[in-house]
Amino acid sequence: MNWTRALVAGIVGGIVVSIANFVMHGIIMQATYMKYPVFTREEANPLWFFVVAIFIALPAAVVFSRTRSIWGKGIAGGLSFGFWIGLIAFFREFYNPLVLEGYPYYLGWCQGGIALIGFLVLGVVLALMVKD
Repeated sequence: MNWTRALVAGIVGGIVVSIANFVMHGIIMQATYMKYPVFTREEANPLWFFVVAIFIALPAAVVFSRTRSIWGKGIAGGLSFGFWIGLIAFFREFYNPLVLEGYPYYLGWCQGGIALIGFLVLGVVLALMVKD
């Protein structure tokens, strides 16, 4: 495993996922989120979302790099990795309806789908940067 390549792939993957999340959460789902009082009306600093995306992508890139050969070749291998990691993130979203009053289950499905898409995107970026 090339540590430099893995860390650079994690940073680039985090940046790309952050942009994808902005589009999915900040543009596509914005009006839906505003309907529910469970979401704060105060704007958060977008830099934190960016930083968190990178901190999630870095260990994912290391795991992908260390296990690259088992996921398959090319983009299909990245999609396979992204799917299985994204599936974990998908089901994690169902804690919110259980613990947040006023949080509808269908938003768990929406946010789970967004998380899965984000990890599929990350898997593709990692596959393009961490070669077979």
